[in-house]
Amino acid sequence: MSYALAQAQARYAADASQTASPARLLTMLYDRLVVDLTIAHDAMLRGDIALTGERLGHASDIILELHSTLDTELWPQGESLAALYLWLVQELMQARLRSDAQRVATCRDLVVPLRDAWHVASGGAPPREGGTEEHRAQGGAEQGGAS
Repeated sequence: MSYALAQAQARYAADASQTASPARLLTMLYDRLVVDLTIAHDAMLRGDIALTGERLGHASDIILELHSTLDTELWPQGESLAALYLWLVQELMQARLRSDAQRVATCRDLVVPLRDAWHVASGGAPPREGGTEEHRAQGGAEQGGAS
């Protein structure tokens, strides 16, 4: 990918996130989380430690952002979702320490239905396939992508 194209993609992503509604921002975060987990899983299977670490770190950052913006005083039932977010971060840390691709896949498999539910709740349709479209859109595991 050329430097100019990468800059244009980064600028587009920044503009999209700054003008998106809160519901759209939430679905964008979930979409990117699935992409990161898919690429991290594939990279871990290939033994690409650097890409695995980068994508698991970014996925953890997204999960922690989701956790920090969850208002359990406004929505008390969100406590279980908050606990799930923290569990996911712990699982991803353990997956990275133990090079356990199955743990990453399990986390992704838990996130995909949540992502799909948020898409439906926000008035949109869920993405077609759990990670495959997003994976291709990011250039596959071979590309690092923007954070």
